[in-house]
Amino acid sequence: MKAVLDIGKTHIKLLFVANHEQVASFSCKNAPIAGQYPQADVDNIWDWIVETLKSCTHTKNVDGFVVTTHGATAALINSGVTDKSRALALPILDYEFQGIDECAEQYKVERPAFRETYSPYLPAGLNLAKQFYWLQKKYPEQFSNADTILLYPQYWAWRLGAELSSEVTSLGCHTDLWKPIESEFSSLSDRKGWSNLFPPLKKAWDCVGNVTSDVSKQTALPTSCKIYCGIHDSNASFLRYLNSSKQDDEFTVISTGTWTILMQSGGAVNTLHDKTDTLANVDINGNPVSCARFMGGREYERICTTLGGNIKMNPTESAIQDALSNFWLVTPDFSEGNGPFPGIEPRLLCPEKPSSPQAIATLYCALMINQRLNDLNSQGPLYIEGAFLKNPLLCRLVAQLRSNQTVFASSDNTGTVLGAAALIEYGEHAQKLELNTVEPSHFYGLNSYVKEWHSSIKGIQN
Repeated sequence: MKAVLDIGKTHIKLLFVANHEQVASFSCKNAPIAGQYPQADVDNIWDWIVETLKSCTHTKNVDGFVVTTHGATAALINSGVTDKSRALALPILDYEFQGIDECAEQYKVERPAFRETYSPYLPAGLNLAKQFYWLQKKYPEQFSNADTILLYPQYWAWRLGAELSSEVTSLGCHTDLWKPIESEFSSLSDRKGWSNLFPPLKKAWDCVGNVTSDVSKQTALPTSCKIYCGIHDSNASFLRYLNSSKQDDEFTVISTGTWTILMQSGGAVNTLHDKTDTLANVDINGNPVSCARFMGGREYERICTTLGGNIKMNPTESAIQDALSNFWLVTPDFSEGNGPFPGIEPRLLCPEKPSSPQAIATLYCALMINQRLNDLNSQGPLYIEGAFLKNPLLCRLVAQLRSNQTVFASSDNTGTVLGAAALIEYGEHAQKLELNTVEPSHFYGLNSYVKEWHSSIKGIQN
């Protein structure tokens, strides 16, 4: 039995996997809490993990545990503190905290060039190095008490009993801390002395310890349970396709959730600087991967809420056709400065209370995915993973927009979990990958709608 802890920005999941199948799943909401600054609610997260494990009948049979989390998050710890719950030198900063931007101008002067890190400058704390820069200036004494920096997956592995470790998928995730081409720490990280605070690099699939006797007593996990190093969540989704494709094949994984992250295998990283919010992430083998992003789940929800819709209801074909025929649309940005059109004032070019807000939100996200695919010069098949699988018409719209590419949908929406679970006994078993071909929709007027959307965006930008 394998256990996977998936800490996303808005939800936390604990899943049990046996024979490549999910056998149990538990979830709760995740949100930052107030304090000296908005911060991860690590105490309540830990309590939920403990109580969920203790109450599940599968826990005693778990022989491997792996953690996957969102990026742009790290823990500054004093590793000499015996009680791990009190080892944080500073609370774990919420990357969406806008107050970090008070150091923006100073940070821009010191941050590495794009050609070094392949990371764009991002708002708030989305560049992890920017968080360190702000914290070190704001709380110098507390920052100096930290002798170790743990990336978020490895922090939770350590809480369970693992040794201190680092891993490249989180380290290379738009942090400004890593050189993807050279596979070494950035000049900024070296200059500030942060490189010395990271524990040794391990592979995502390395066993980094066993559950401690204390954690075993709290959770019912056996002390024989191995803990694995862990992985950044989008890379967990990408992993399944990376292992099932030929080395030179080009393909794009569209990983959807709070963030929609498009990862292009074989894409040329040297063109990334020409497009806004494109970057190189790093796969589990340390290789750069061309990526483009926008906050798909967050923007979908905000559009629906703004227009009076229900995010739990999918649009109908007739509602989408009505929106297309009437050119009812909304323009970016609903994400505080992310994606291909950051920071422009969104416009609601539709009735104040349209009949189907979900249709307008669905069209918006399909057009944003199409834009990001264009920005990556995407070639080869497309694989859709995650939350947007629950909206089949959105997937079919993508297939209609990308008529020269074949679109596949994962047969389940737990690609991140199954990718992470594959790290346990990695390489010993073939990857199980079940896909459904997405048939293109046949909506009338879609191309004209796309042109109107782009024209409206240009009108705002000008």
